[in-house]
Amino acid sequence: MSIIIMILLLGFLIFMHELGHFLSARALGIKVSKFALGFPIGPTLWSKKIGDVEYLIHAFLLGGYVAFPDDDKESELPLDSKDRFINRPVWQRMIVISAGVIANVIIAYFLVFFVASVWGKLPSGIHQVYVGGIQAEKTASVWQSGMKKGDLIVSINDSAINSTNIVSLYSKYSAEKDGKVEPEFAAKNLELIKKLNPQLKSTDVIKKGTKVVLPQNVIEPAIHFADKDLFDMQLFNDKYENDTRLPLTEQQIELRNKINGTKVYTPTTDISLKDLAYAVSDSVSPLNIVVERDTKQIKLKPIYPNEKGLMGIMLAASQKLVTTKTPKQIIKSSVDYLNYQTYMMCYGLWTIFTGKIKISELHGVVLIAKLGGDVIKSNGLFSGLLLTAVISINLALINFLPIPALDGGHFMFLVIEKLRGKPLNQETIEKISNIFFLLLIILMIFVIFNDIYALLMHKW
Repeated sequence: MSIIIMILLLGFLIFMHELGHFLSARALGIKVSKFALGFPIGPTLWSKKIGDVEYLIHAFLLGGYVAFPDDDKESELPLDSKDRFINRPVWQRMIVISAGVIANVIIAYFLVFFVASVWGKLPSGIHQVYVGGIQAEKTASVWQSGMKKGDLIVSINDSAINSTNIVSLYSKYSAEKDGKVEPEFAAKNLELIKKLNPQLKSTDVIKKGTKVVLPQNVIEPAIHFADKDLFDMQLFNDKYENDTRLPLTEQQIELRNKINGTKVYTPTTDISLKDLAYAVSDSVSPLNIVVERDTKQIKLKPIYPNEKGLMGIMLAASQKLVTTKTPKQIIKSSVDYLNYQTYMMCYGLWTIFTGKIKISELHGVVLIAKLGGDVIKSNGLFSGLLLTAVISINLALINFLPIPALDGGHFMFLVIEKLRGKPLNQETIEKISNIFFLLLIILMIFVIFNDIYALLMHKW
């Protein structure tokens, strides 16, 4: 039932988008020939002509359109007829083209205002992360850290914690023997090895059979992610693009495993002093955690994740909610909520166009319906309405991109026409739009395949 509700909400957004085009055209006295839900691909499920407008529902429901007499090649209207869309003033056509996007924006704000007014609160986007429990071997450092079940995790390595993802990222990149070393840290250990072994000061190669005293209790520097890095990593599947650490070679990894736990190492073959320094340096990275307990902040003893990047704790999270009781709170919180969602959407689009997010990772309406249904089922209808508002803003942004076949592409052609002072060649525009429309359909099919594959493989 929750998925059905989400599908109906998505259909409502498409309907309102097309209704925006339709009503604005009628208000300006522009003749409309068709009003349809779905694209004209496959069979038409229903059609009825009321007055001079034909209303249709197509089987391929992922979209909709409003058609004008210009779209009918067999139209008997004279080419200079005012009933043709192309003959209306540019400003009128701009209003009609942008009305769908405007409708989606209005619906988004209406839904958020409605939730804020009726529910009396809105999500802040900030989560409080708690220790749900400790599940680690008794020898694990988490037991000696002073951490307790119910602790609120305030910060890790000086980064404020507002989501479980940040905790997981720090734990993952601080894993024991992760095969990466900071060059400066390796250089310091190289000098330390020379200091412990004066006979090595003038050489870069350690001969086989040479006893080498190794540094003990080597601790790698704590990792610290900049806020921008954390933001990107949570969007781009944990990829840390600004990682300055260098990966160990196969020889260095093999050497690291050989010297593990030893105080004096005697190589059986000649080895590089640099390789030994890198092998020694790949140890453990501390997580310096501050928690809040009984309203007091406590700095724990360092925790060292294991080789799998796990601390051995369960996490629990609850999102902070903003109170929206007064008209001022409702308006401000609603605007803040949608401004943040709009920024995230714009940033996401930018990353797609710059290649940071692969096309294979794009998802669409099928997965949205599934995830939206899950949200409604677990968090209630208000959460589903907020998700619908976010989707409505997303539809508005995507539709207004300056891409032929989208509203933004048509608007772009109108801007060019206004600047030129004369219409563009309609045949050329139609050819370009048809090509991009075909590409759009191919992309939609590809995205639907991604959705179905993700669901079948239980990735969501």
